[in-house]
Amino acid sequence: MIQHARVVTLEDLADATTVVIPVIFDDEGALIAEAIPANVAGHDIARTMDAPWCSARGLSATAGSSLARAFFHGPTLLFVSLGSTYNQVDNFRMAGAAAVQRGEGDVVVFLLPTDAIEEPDQAAQAVVEGALLASYDFKSTDEDRSFDVVALGVPLPSVADHDDVAQGVGRAVVVANAVNWAKRLIDTPPNELSPKELAKRFAQHLGEDDDVQVEIWTESKIRDERLGGLLGVGAGSAEPTRLVYALYQPPGARAHVALVGKGITFDSGGLSIKSGEGMMAMKTDMSGAAIVMATLSIIAKLALPVRVTAIAPLSENLSGDRAMRPGDVLTTRNGMSIEVLNTDAEGRLVLADALALAVEANPDAIIDVATLTGAQTVALGDEVGALFASTDELAHLLERASERSGEMLWRLPLVAAYEKHIESDIADMKNLGKSGKAGAISAALILQRFTGGRPWAHLDIAGPGRADATRGYVTKGATAFGARTLVEFLTQVAVVDADSSRDVDADDGSWADDEGLVDR
Repeated sequence: MIQHARVVTLEDLADATTVVIPVIFDDEGALIAEAIPANVAGHDIARTMDAPWCSARGLSATAGSSLARAFFHGPTLLFVSLGSTYNQVDNFRMAGAAAVQRGEGDVVVFLLPTDAIEEPDQAAQAVVEGALLASYDFKSTDEDRSFDVVALGVPLPSVADHDDVAQGVGRAVVVANAVNWAKRLIDTPPNELSPKELAKRFAQHLGEDDDVQVEIWTESKIRDERLGGLLGVGAGSAEPTRLVYALYQPPGARAHVALVGKGITFDSGGLSIKSGEGMMAMKTDMSGAAIVMATLSIIAKLALPVRVTAIAPLSENLSGDRAMRPGDVLTTRNGMSIEVLNTDAEGRLVLADALALAVEANPDAIIDVATLTGAQTVALGDEVGALFASTDELAHLLERASERSGEMLWRLPLVAAYEKHIESDIADMKNLGKSGKAGAISAALILQRFTGGRPWAHLDIAGPGRADATRGYVTKGATAFGARTLVEFLTQVAVVDADSSRDVDADDGSWADDEGLVDR
């Protein structure tokens, strides 16, 4: 597993065991940038390679495809495809993943031709992210390999390009290591990661970050704070429920975003019990909590000037003798009541309380992340997350962040007419919509009722939260899908906040700039 990356020089190739040479394709075949030396480690490098010759050896216009040339002496040369352009950021992630997956030995060096790249910092970040994410292995925490980047230009890279590459590499290490930390938590067996233990690990990790404060709420505190949804879900487990409330408050930050993550450390379905097969991966149900805490940690380590509140309700949903029953009514923190018709629809119950707390923090926007509904997987599969948003502006920012992160999101509608699906005869709402009809939308509509009318977005990641097999830089098992998108989003927010055109109305606290990004 790789946890560090550096910017090095061509002189350092003497220590390399694999040198990675990126190529792009046109109709004739593979092209190699002029900035790549004509001779690498004693071997001549052609500027073009015939398409049929490449294809026969596995190298093609498909980003991440590769061709290795090994020698008796010196490093292996690994040619990796970037597709048809140097300016598709996600293709650099695929190339970084291929570099560590096919690279030989413990020192892999990637040659990055900056002249051809519009945003060298983004390319460098992407290639290192891809490498580090692809190196994740739950069974091994030992760092036994290094991944280095050489910034190249003709005749040399500019000082600005070199600095951009160094900045991108440093940012990638922060992002990828935090995402891999979240993946490791999600992959941890549930008998080793109770709500109490998960809260402890969050606090330990975030305690290393500047300007961060963490509170762990015990069951007595949760009861005093009237979190009836969270207490109801945890009632069937002998493991005590917890809530983690984390704040990142950098000096001078004006924008404030609240992040809420579902933290069910194991979901049996409760009395509405799942099938045996349906329970096998239910340790993944605390993904949202790990994702929002990883995101806060990244933002703190990058010292971005945006305030973040992260809230994670943590519980087990089991079927003990005190478990909530179908037909029970739970009263949440904001006083609204929910009729529980299916105890396996528990995520919306714990999120209701957490969202109510988020509203009280008075943020400019709220975003929740949850492995929430099977309906999301039916609609979008296991590579695309569902995005719901109460404003077009917030949706646009998240869609743009998704494009930059490579984590695909698709916006689904908050259909007001479907409010009738969640009407209850005895409570303010029920926790279940119509069977087999718009389940992801019904769940989102329940959550929206707890957002206080503030700009709000909901990421349902039930499908992409876990991968059945490795795909490029997405490794088998936990994915922590959404964390990198949230980081990109908050980076945009920080830039907007620093822009002199942005204004915060002191009277009503509205968050808007000349484009009305998030106006309420």
